[in-house]
Amino acid sequence: MFNNILTRYGLNPDLYTIQPFGSGLINHTWKISKPDGRPCYILQKINTAVFKEPEAIAANIERLGSYLQAHAPAYLFAGALPTAAGEYLCRNEKNEYFRLFPFIPRSHSIDMVNSPEQAFEAARQFARFTNLLSGFDASLLQITIPQFHDLSLRYQQFLTALAQGNPFRIEDAAGLITYLQDQQHLVETYERIKKDPGFTLRVIHHDTKISNVLFDEHDKGLCVIDLDTVMPGYFISDVGDMMRTYLSPANEEEKDFQQISVRDEFFSAIAKGYLGEMQHVLSAAEKKHFVYAGQFMIYMQALRFLTDHLNNDVYYGARYDGHNFIRAQNQAVLLQQYTAKEELFNEIISTI
Repeated sequence: MFNNILTRYGLNPDLYTIQPFGSGLINHTWKISKPDGRPCYILQKINTAVFKEPEAIAANIERLGSYLQAHAPAYLFAGALPTAAGEYLCRNEKNEYFRLFPFIPRSHSIDMVNSPEQAFEAARQFARFTNLLSGFDASLLQITIPQFHDLSLRYQQFLTALAQGNPFRIEDAAGLITYLQDQQHLVETYERIKKDPGFTLRVIHHDTKISNVLFDEHDKGLCVIDLDTVMPGYFISDVGDMMRTYLSPANEEEKDFQQISVRDEFFSAIAKGYLGEMQHVLSAAEKKHFVYAGQFMIYMQALRFLTDHLNNDVYYGARYDGHNFIRAQNQAVLLQQYTAKEELFNEIISTI
């Protein structure tokens, strides 16, 4: 399966072993190693059901890599390697797209945030990435997932599901529906943000889960990886996604909502890590909405899970009956707990 791909990168397939690698849910990934087990490369097949224009991803990453090479050559940029023909994508006879990355020695990733120090390092790396690219014209980037973090769109999709979705599920979810409708002011804030000249469209990662950061052997951040969703966006996308995925010890799959909590020390770590790099880049208007970022992303994910539940699980699918309803409730509980600490979190931001 891989021999022709490796050959096009100038590699002799007989000299390497190939094993599945990582826990990513979208693209398929393999580790390419020497016979002695020493890893050398990461091979990845792009999921074209999600990323419908792989060439756009390749073009974006090439542009960003060229800019960073010119303006921040010391930065460890996790871009793809070219084939022997100088191409950054390799397509096989089945019209499947592959790319090859160097394996960064003495590096590792983690799947769950276990300490405030890890949250700090991750936030610092995502902020550093955006900061180093603050001189790059974000409008040059192609959109790889249209309207990915468009809260207004997600709310409209939610309203459509209420009008056209499964009537039995709509009735059963009445309490949660009312709660999410009552949070519509978060959509109104987003609409104001889009019109506010104090907000800048920046180079934003858009998928800031902890597994998209590489750490060294001392658990210090090295760089961000998985750049497929890097697009123009607002900083609230990256900060909000960290809030959503780092603050609670329980993830979105947790059925026991008593396990969901918002850890103040993790919020402080995210804020200090991010603002340590972006303090002098963000405008006053942006800083004012730092805490809102968490509400923005948690609310959006609650809407998306409930919308899919009402539409009979056509987008995320479901591993058991009511799976997306549980996920939506989970995120609603997280949103409630986060919002209850809004005043405290704004006080924390004011001291940084």
